[in-house]
Amino acid sequence: MDEPDELTVQALGKLSEALETVERARGHLYSMHQLTGTADFQLDEAVSLFMQAGHEDTAERIQRELIGRNVTPGHWTFQLVEEYDDGYYADFRAIERAARDELAQGRRHLHEAELKERRRTHGRAGHEAR
Repeated sequence: MDEPDELTVQALGKLSEALETVERARGHLYSMHQLTGTADFQLDEAVSLFMQAGHEDTAERIQRELIGRNVTPGHWTFQLVEEYDDGYYADFRAIERAARDELAQGRRHLHEAELKERRRTHGRAGHEAR
């Protein structure tokens, strides 16, 4: 099997790095989804406390304008997560995998494997190639 040239390894490495960044962004999107949902349920308690304190107008405004509100027009956060996952994220992963399959026989992290080989101490425990 032919090894990819160094420029191809670098390009695949940059594509892999970009995918890792997208994975992190996806995690932040899930955090936003969960935190927004938590805040929405916390508003229930705020409304109850405002009502008990005699601030019905404030409680009613929160209930009317915030609880259950779309975060973007027509969307709750779970819908944003689903659209991201099924669209951009799925396409990104498919393109990254296709590039690896075509150019590196499906192998991942070629750049890192080369870096590990250069940096490890051969014959030393804890520095094994695999």
